[in-house]
Amino acid sequence: MLNILLCGCGGRMGAAVVAAAEAAGDRIVAGVDVCPTAATTYPVFTSPEEFGGQADVMIDFSHHSALEGLLAYATHTGTPLVVCTTGHTEEEMQMMRDAAQKTAIFFSRNMSLGINLLISLCRRAAATLGEDFDIEIIEKHHNQKLDAPSGTALMIADALSEREEHSYVYDRHAERRKRARGEIGLHAVRGGTIVGEHEVMFCGKDEIVTLSHSAASREVFATGALRAARFMCGRARGFYSMDDVISAL
Repeated sequence: MLNILLCGCGGRMGAAVVAAAEAAGDRIVAGVDVCPTAATTYPVFTSPEEFGGQADVMIDFSHHSALEGLLAYATHTGTPLVVCTTGHTEEEMQMMRDAAQKTAIFFSRNMSLGINLLISLCRRAAATLGEDFDIEIIEKHHNQKLDAPSGTALMIADALSEREEHSYVYDRHAERRKRARGEIGLHAVRGGTIVGEHEVMFCGKDEIVTLSHSAASREVFATGALRAARFMCGRARGFYSMDDVISAL
């Protein structure tokens, strides 16, 4: 049984993690939220420093602006931290890398096992099809999502740029010109209650290869977060990702 300190417990994903933890037999020992308004069966604090108990792992589904305080708590107490939020600046990414020199830090822009498999398949497709195929990424999310393109879309683009550097083009309304070689187009759709859909198109001469993933509920992300949390328990200091979790399966 995991004892979890849950950051962002008052949000939609926080509620999904609570439900998934209960189903798995894990325990939320405390929550952290800037607006602790919801009724809970566990104590809720406005910062992790207020929590005087012990947790096996800390899961963060809050907001990237809270990262500095969470990293300070993780490094001070040695509590492994699973960062599931998106929209981080490069400075914040570096903060995670620095903290990983002192304790175990996990980060993924998407906690779904299926999405991470999709990324692996995209790498293989890019290597097989080569530079003669143009790459376009279309992501769709609910109308309450703040960042665009999604962190997952950028995660896919970054993976496709590991072997060959690409330039990212966001939509195509800013200038009128033909598509240049070496571009990855990223397009965001926001509407309704779409949980998360990602489509990667490899467009060549007279043929198109499409890889896609759809999330039907937030439960897939909560389940992935718990999987990562179990993986992180007892880990040595370092910077971990979902690739490490998959490799350990």
